[in-house]
Formats: sequence, C-alpha cells, structure tokens
Amino acid sequence: MAQGCVCCLKYMMFLFNLIFWLCGCGLLGIGIWLSVSQGSFATFSPSFPSLSAANLVITIGAIITVTGFLGCLGAIKENKCLLLSFFIVLLAILLAELILLILFFAYKDKVRENAKQDLKDGLALYNTDNNVGLRNAWNIIQAEWKCCGVTGYTDWHEALQERMVPDRCCQEHYKECGRNVTNMFWNRGCYEKVEEWLRDNRHLLGTIGMCILVVQLLGMAFSMTLFQQIHRTGKKYHA
Repeated sequence: MAQGCVCCLKYMMFLFNLIFWLCGCGLLGIGIWLSVSQGSFATFSPSFPSLSAANLVITIGAIITVTGFLGCLGAIKENKCLLLSFFIVLLAILLAELILLILFFAYKDKVRENAKQDLKDGLALYNTDNNVGLRNAWNIIQAEWKCCGVTGYTDWHEALQERMVPDRCCQEHYKECGRNVTNMFWNRGCYEKVEEWLRDNRHLLGTIGMCILVVQLLGMAFSMTLFQQIHRTGKKYHA
C-alpha cells in the first residue's frame, strides 16, 4: 500500500513538473520573440535599462524551465541529488519572495517615492533617438489608461523643458495636439492609475499569490517525501 502511494506520488510529481517545464519553455520562447521582434517595448526606468518586458519574461521562463526540469527528471529517475536540488531551488525562490515582500512593506513609502522620481527622470529620454521603446511604452500606457505623466501632465513640462506633452495625453487626440496648451489633457498621473488598479484587483492578486505559494509548498513537500522514501529504503518504486 505504501509503495503504491509513493509510486502515485512519483508520477504525479513528474506530470506536474512536466507541465511546469512546458510552461517555462513557452514563456522563454515568448520572451525571446519579444526581444527579437518587439524590441520597441522597453523599460520605463533609466536606472534599470535591462528591466524590460522581454527580459523579465525571459528570466521568469528560465527559472521555471530549470525548476521544472529538476523536478521532472528527479521524479522519473528517482534521483536523490536532483530531488534535493529541486527542493533547494524552490526554497530559495520562496525565501527570496518573502524577503522582497517584507522589504517592500517595510520601506513602502521610500520605494514609492524612488519609483516616482526614477520614472520622472525617464521622461527626459522620451524624444531621444535611442529610446524608441520608452517612447512607445509611454504612448501605450497613456492612451490605454487615460493618464498623463507620472503624477500629472506638468511632469512633461519639467522633463522636456517646454510647455508640451505627448499627443497621447490629449483627451481629443490628433497630430501635434500636445503642443497646444489650450487643449484638455488627462489630468491624472499614470502612477496614480496603476496604484488604483492594484487596489481594485488586490483580492485577485492575493488569490494568485496564495496559489503560487501553495504550488511551491506542495512541490517542496512532494520532493522531500519522495527523497526520504528513496533514502530510507534504498530502492526505486516502479509502477
């Protein structure tokens, strides 16, 4: 009976990590495609030029792929080294998440102010030739979220050193509308709109976070259970 349960656990862990690995490969492929063919979508932050959507997806995809590979191969081969490595990787990811979460809430106000200032610094690069990605990113978010600048449309006046805003700040959009100071611009900053969206969707984000936490804990529990069984009995469990 115990052998059957362990066997079932082994193949459940294998299938779960196989799906996990395939998802990671998919994200990795999407990230590479974004980097190659959609390079115009870059980062908002001049302090972290590598923190683009493509690089973020590639990093997450790579972590998921490696983690899924370790769990998948460790389960099917019943390899104690791979199972232990899978457990350690999940534990490291979990600890990193907890540390980042604690630091964020401990320094929330400072993080908010630094983020606003960094985004404002990035506005000055809007019209430069080698920052097409930043310009496209601001155009998209201002058009979709109906906002202007970081805290308001006057951020653009300070950044561009003239009384103008991007055309996507105009409530009635047309070419060169941002140069007409009599036009009506979106009066809410994009940072405020993002914070509002996060508040409105906090329950959904919390549920997603809890699901990720449960998946991580189950993966750690399954891998350690299988590791202990193999270590104690010194034999493999075949179906």
